[in-house]
This record gives sequence, structure tokens and C-alpha cells, in this order.
Amino acid sequence: MTDGAVRRYLRAGEHDTVAKEEPVAGTSRGEQRIGLLNGFAAYGMWGLVPLFWPLLKPAGAVEILAHRMVWSLALVAVALLCIRRWAWAGELLRQPRKLALITVAAAVITVNWGVYIWAVNSGHVVEASLGYFINPLVTIAMGVLLLKERLRPLQWVAVGVGFAAVVVLTVGYGRPPWISLVLAFSFATYGLVKKKVNLGGVESLAAETAIQFLPALGYLLWLSAQGDSTFTSEGPGHAALLAATGLVTALPLVCFGAAAIRVPLSTLGLLQYLAPVFQFLLGILYFHEAMPPERWAGFALVWLALALLTWNALRTAHRSARALRAEAHRIGATPQKGGARAARSAHDAAPGASGPAEPEPLDTRP
Repeated sequence: MTDGAVRRYLRAGEHDTVAKEEPVAGTSRGEQRIGLLNGFAAYGMWGLVPLFWPLLKPAGAVEILAHRMVWSLALVAVALLCIRRWAWAGELLRQPRKLALITVAAAVITVNWGVYIWAVNSGHVVEASLGYFINPLVTIAMGVLLLKERLRPLQWVAVGVGFAAVVVLTVGYGRPPWISLVLAFSFATYGLVKKKVNLGGVESLAAETAIQFLPALGYLLWLSAQGDSTFTSEGPGHAALLAATGLVTALPLVCFGAAAIRVPLSTLGLLQYLAPVFQFLLGILYFHEAMPPERWAGFALVWLALALLTWNALRTAHRSARALRAEAHRIGATPQKGGARAARSAHDAAPGASGPAEPEPLDTRP
């Protein structure tokens, strides 16, 4: 999220509530089922990715990161070539401001990817999962500080509870949970930038990895010249796993894109929690990371804050949908006649409405 559509959903009332309360227009039950399966697949893969990064040892985090950039671009370029979708590239090159924003997004996601890979391979899976639990709270805080957005009382309570959670976890870890904070702030910044760029997920990934490509390739060539490249020294199986980083990056994006056009944003808003939940469970049950009582207390506060946000979002969506139906009934609109006008009118009158939903960039997670 960026952040994506799913994270922006948590800031209730900022999107057209019809999309949240009703099935996506023009989709059959079969299509919605396909979308739901793709949503589970996308967030499932993002949640289980901590199982993949340790397979790439003895490669270090920076080498893995560089391979991820190179192979992601190669895979996405082939995909775009197959579907003949290149017109956006020329348009992007003619827009210096948008190109600068893409460069910022590439730099920020580089930090996010690198810290996440290092955290997983250094035994900090639980702390990394915390970063994606608190990301919606950080996104809200950035909206207030940078965009001067106004929050509802319950959202302020959630942010306050989230801040208290960070304090408790600082005591629990004996230091600020810097891995979580870096991941949360970098991903929230990435989402904010991508929202301004308004470029499709696959196209955005191609543009970002194109910017990352030359530094990444240069680093890999330097490693090889120094004799420190595991790609050339650890055998073909290891080389294949490093090349697979491109697939690990792109495949969840494709599934997320297939889900986003078939299921309501409210559904994706709930599915988004699968990824950090899976990561958290892997950290405890598979990697056997320690969870003393104070960390449990901190995580419990984070989950309470997220529950408040989600409840506030669903309540606001329900009220807005009810206002829409009342307005449609008042002007005598039916789904076949005047429905669009009624939807616009009711949405403008709905509590917390701020205009129709904008198309959101696809999510790009570690």
C-alpha cells in the first residue's frame, strides 16, 4: 500500500463508498471469486516471503537487493514487451516532475526492500512484521503533518494508542524498534509519492527498477570483479534462486492487480492484514524469535489501534452508503435511470466524503 489503495482505505470516508459496500460494478460472482483468490494469493505471498530470503544465503542483503532490482526489471520488461504497453514510457520521459517523483519512489523503496531483507536474514522477522502493522498509523500521521488532513476523534485515539505501543515496544526491545519504524515510514512515503505519480503498478515497478538498474548492475559487476559474488561462486541452483527474486517481486503485484479490479476496496482493506499476520506467525513459530511479555503488550496495543481504525472505516462507509440510498430514494432514482447522478449527489452529501475515489497505484511490498 500505496501507500496503495488498501492502506488509504483505512482512512475512512476518503473513497467512494459504493465501491466499498457493493461488489465491483460489472463483475459476476465468478469474477469476484477469482478476485478474492488473487487477493489471498497476493497477500499470502507477501506474508510468506520471509521463507524465501534465507534461501539466498550466503549472499548478503545488498547483493540480494541488487539482484532483485536487476531481475525485476528484466521480468517486467519482458511482460510489457509481450503486451505491447510502452506508450507510458515516452510520456513519463517528457514529464520531468513525474520522473523526479519516480526517482524518489525508487530511492525510498530501495531502503524499504534492503532493510526488510536484512531484517529477515538477521533474525528480526517479528520486528519487520510490526512495520507493516503500524504502516496505516504512520500513513495517517503523515497525512496530518504533510497534507494538513483532519482526523475524526476515533482516528486520533488510534494514533495515540499506536504511539503508546511504540513506547512500550521501545522498553521491550531496550531500544526504539527502528526496523519497524524505517519500514513503516519508508513504505508510507513511497505510497504518498506513488499517489502523486498515478502510474499503474507494473509500469511503476518498471520505471523504478529502471532507475535502480545501473547502480545495481554496477555493484554486482564490482562484486564479481572482487571475487565476492555468490551468483558465480555458489552454483547454478543458487544463481537460479537469485534470479527468482524478480518473480518474487512481480508475481504478487500481478495477483494484486487482478484482485483490485474485481473486489471491493473494503475486502482488500481487510485482506491486507494477512501479510503482517503471516510474517508475525512465521517469526514466532518458524524462526522461534523471542516474545517477552512487554513485546506482547506492545503488539496488543498496535492491534487495538488497527481495530479502531478498521471499525471507524467500516462504520463511516456504512453511514455513507445509507446516505446514498436515502438520496437516491429522495430524487426517485433507480439503478437504470439517474443512478449515476444519485450516487454523485449522495456521495457529496455523505459524512466524510471528499470526492470520488482516485485510481490508486498497485502495492509493492517486500
